[in-house]
Amino acid sequence: MTISYNALSGALAAQAALNTVSQNIANSQTAGYTRQGVLLQAIAGDVGTKSAGNGVQVGSLLRFSDTYKTQQLWRTNSDQGQYQQVQPYLTQMETVMGDNTSSISYGIDNFFTALNAAATDPTSSPLRQQVVTSADSMSQQINSIYNVTANQLVSIQQQQNAILPSLNESLSGIAALNKQILAMSGAGTNTSALQDKRDQLIDSVASQVAVEVVTNPDGSASVSLKSGQPLVVQDMSATLAYTTVSGTTTLQSTFASTTFKLDDTKVGGQLGGLGDYRDNTLKPLQTSIKEIAQQMSDKINTQLQAGYKTDGTAGQDLLVFNPDSATGLLQVASGFTSADLAFSSDGTPGDSGNLQKLVDVKSQNITLTSLGSVLLSDADSQVVGQLGIQSQQNQSLLDTATTVRTQAEDDWKSTSAVNTDEEAINLVEFQNMYQANMKVIAVANTLFDATLSMFG
Repeated sequence: MTISYNALSGALAAQAALNTVSQNIANSQTAGYTRQGVLLQAIAGDVGTKSAGNGVQVGSLLRFSDTYKTQQLWRTNSDQGQYQQVQPYLTQMETVMGDNTSSISYGIDNFFTALNAAATDPTSSPLRQQVVTSADSMSQQINSIYNVTANQLVSIQQQQNAILPSLNESLSGIAALNKQILAMSGAGTNTSALQDKRDQLIDSVASQVAVEVVTNPDGSASVSLKSGQPLVVQDMSATLAYTTVSGTTTLQSTFASTTFKLDDTKVGGQLGGLGDYRDNTLKPLQTSIKEIAQQMSDKINTQLQAGYKTDGTAGQDLLVFNPDSATGLLQVASGFTSADLAFSSDGTPGDSGNLQKLVDVKSQNITLTSLGSVLLSDADSQVVGQLGIQSQQNQSLLDTATTVRTQAEDDWKSTSAVNTDEEAINLVEFQNMYQANMKVIAVANTLFDATLSMFG
């Protein structure tokens, strides 16, 4: 009887819908879970009959996913990862270089203050010794700050190397899931859980490098860098690694036996953020510190060589600049004593003519690659100011990226996340549908029994 078949198909359809609702409710707190639904389709009546129809069937299982919103989720994760990864480095450098008692400016000011004090009595041993002591303190402060930049370079490389194993593992996981999805789709199996897992891996990759993702008609996802180099195509994945040749470290990607050289300052995400900070902030900062140390020491040494010591002999270098040392960038010359300070301009004991010229060095210009010509007295302050601007800009961009990421997550949830209130309504509706169809079956059985009894 058609009535029985209709009711049975309705009960089975309601049962399938209830199974889907129960899956949604069970995963309401599962991170990255995409809610599902059933598409019910009416079965048309037989040809040549005036039947209302042959019931209902489950046309397909639905996965409530919006490609645009998912792509936005991944893009915002790349931006957030890029700015978030470098902010601690910027904050550390800004704090260290801007400290009132440990900055380069503080050391330079103390050195020239000691020179000014010595001008009151150029022959005073304590005052002359204070100049040498201040020069040593100034050198140590410059070395200490430069050492922080050197340590940051090491830390950045370590972080980049630590990111790659996780990145490569995620890429391999995406390729493996592509293979499973293709196989299961061909067998007519629901692959929503596998797609959820793949989306989460892509989101993880997106936080590490900026990516472009294309979902193919066969259900696989192709992942590539913004610059076009492939990361995942069907069941094949790339491997990223740093290689060092002749002292130069380069990021490379190997895909299907082809190797691509990458610019790690432009790959985006955490990896790109670290590379960009290293090359465009940290290394220029190191150069500025070196230039301040070198040009200041050259000016001081040149002026000392033009004067005379207390014994009437020509002056000698006070400072030694070593560009190849991270811990000894600037030092007081070995064996230099207070008696070696050439304060006299004519060799007369007590003369301070050359000392006055040493004091004037602070008001002379030096040239920094990052700033151009600046006063020695202002050089460090301007470098710190430039660093502060970069830190504030990055923090502002991080705040914006965090807000946009939160908005993208909310947008994704509005479409794909489980709403327990909505599922509760669906649960009641499909339960009523199931019960109504079972009642129809009961009515059909009654009619069938009544028909049989007429012939009994």
